[in-house]
Amino acid sequence: MSCPICHAATERKYRPFCSKRCADLDLAKWMNGSYSVPSSDPDDAEKAAEEAARQTPPRPH
Repeated sequence: MSCPICHAATERKYRPFCSKRCADLDLAKWMNGSYSVPSSDPDDAEKAAEEAARQTPPRPH
């Protein structure tokens, strides 16, 4: 089995990755949304826009 990040041989301690570095890179991709599944459902887009509007702080004048 090879590491899904760098394709090196995996290390038992970090499986399925080869190192802590690659495991951390994978975690960062999850946390920043790189591993998202696009949706064509209009309701999903509307819900996402509403959620983003709630989380965005008001701009100072």
